[in-house]
Amino acid sequence: MSVSTWTWIMVGITFTIYFGIAIWARAGSTKEFYVADGGVSPLANGMATAADWMSAASFISMAGLISFMGYDGSVFLMGWTGGYVLLALLLAPYLRKFGKFTVPDFIGDRYYSNTARTVAVFCALVVSFTYVAGQMRGVGIVFSQFLQVEISYGVLIGMSVVLFFAFIGGMKGITYTQVAQYCVLIFAFMVPAFFISLQMTGNIIPQIGMGGTVSDGTFLLDKLDTLQTQLGFNEYTSGSKSTWDVFAITCALMVGTAGLPHVIVRFFTVPKVKDARKSAGLALLFIAILYTTAPAIAVFARTNLIETVSEKEYKTIPTWFTNWEDNGLIAWSDKNRDGIIQYINGAALAGKKPIFSKQRGPSGERLVNNPNPNSKNELYIDRDIMVLANPEIAQLPNWVIALVAAGGLAAALSTAAGLLLVISTSVSHDLIKKQLKPDISDKGELLAARISILVAVLIAGLFGIYPPGFVAAVVALAFGLAAASFFPAIVLGIFDKRMNKQGAIAGMVVGISLMLYYMIVYKTGLIGVLDPRPASEWWWGTSPEGFGTIAMMINFLVSLVVSRLTPPPPEDIQKMVENIRVPV
Repeated sequence: MSVSTWTWIMVGITFTIYFGIAIWARAGSTKEFYVADGGVSPLANGMATAADWMSAASFISMAGLISFMGYDGSVFLMGWTGGYVLLALLLAPYLRKFGKFTVPDFIGDRYYSNTARTVAVFCALVVSFTYVAGQMRGVGIVFSQFLQVEISYGVLIGMSVVLFFAFIGGMKGITYTQVAQYCVLIFAFMVPAFFISLQMTGNIIPQIGMGGTVSDGTFLLDKLDTLQTQLGFNEYTSGSKSTWDVFAITCALMVGTAGLPHVIVRFFTVPKVKDARKSAGLALLFIAILYTTAPAIAVFARTNLIETVSEKEYKTIPTWFTNWEDNGLIAWSDKNRDGIIQYINGAALAGKKPIFSKQRGPSGERLVNNPNPNSKNELYIDRDIMVLANPEIAQLPNWVIALVAAGGLAAALSTAAGLLLVISTSVSHDLIKKQLKPDISDKGELLAARISILVAVLIAGLFGIYPPGFVAAVVALAFGLAAASFFPAIVLGIFDKRMNKQGAIAGMVVGISLMLYYMIVYKTGLIGVLDPRPASEWWWGTSPEGFGTIAMMINFLVSLVVSRLTPPPPEDIQKMVENIRVPV
């Protein structure tokens, strides 16, 4: 059967399971809608947390990032896994003991202030919308390739599916759907890795195969280093980032993980405090399966890509290349008109994305209207396709290619659903119930939550159609925002009983403002008005992905100074903080 037929079968089966679970576990109360009635087992919560965590950035984009960045890409592995250790040991049990529905709920009650709650709601919305933009783009990429529709239409399809999960089931439906999605995505990620590792190195275990030898006796990583340097790139196993920037990005991703509202809310869904710690440990185990495999997939994909396309005649190129070209995620501009793909270091295009002509070139390629005249590189590759295209490049069976598509959709949809739920609860519970209309009925609050999800889906879809970058880059910025805003307020709220509302509010406002400013100026620019400033102007050599570390430290400093210059919190609040830290 064709790839398209297999894809429809795989996606159809998995989506039927997801819809069935969502209907079976539909929420009937606000507690079920927000925290699944607090009755999820540690094992199920660990799997759901892993699925919530392993988003399109992890499944689709992380291996692609590592493929192009090489050693420098290790910051994503260290930061995103280390953050769970931090979360499990430092925050999860205490937040579960506090027993609230959301992060803004914790901040509002801990800092005895609706102003603090409102600032936290704003931060939660900014973080969640930034994060969900990457998920929607991931959904669009998968649908566009395997269902042969435009990326924008793929995003619209994804919006509809996510809306159903979140609208019907709330946290209860999402949790059990995510258990199924974890099984699908981890199976879909590992099967091609087993195939390709065996094919390239003779070892079925990808983590070992990455360090093994290929058919000519050369170590795979040595071979890739040679291929890279021949094309003018840095050695794959050597880094180009400064030590400080590596530290800053890793730290921002770690503390951002511990401050993400859609991850933290997971620890409110288990019955007991010790279950929160158990589920965090299990989630880390489930996550490690994918995260230890991603570097191997990156190496396999990068090697296969270079050997398949570099110095090859376009007319003889495999069909996978033209398929991705038709979707605008690969572009070739025959600058020297010899019909051969010249893939070397340098920007092939004058802009970030190819601008395609309606005409075809002499070799049958899609013509681009923005080739870079200052670079001899003729090939543009979107990093987000590496995992999805990898089985096709390696010529694996069609059912494996379709399985990867189903896994990519499971990864993107599971996280998007969790994020949209955070957005809706921030509005319905923390704004409407806690501030604007305290006497609202349970049914009214549930209706407000569902309307909020509908609005959030529409906004998220726009971000997916017009994203500020490739998936993992957008997601990394969300972690910086979480690190800059929530992490200090949560840590100080648990461990510093002297921390008051003035300090927390000042710290969050300064932290989120600094991070937003840096993102706009050095990453996204002002669309149509100002391009992002170059890396040479970064503050202290810190990339936008790592700036969350600096903003977080400033947040801590401002919070502590302001709290010491203003009155201490009430006695009952100080006793509550002490009680949070006492084991039960």
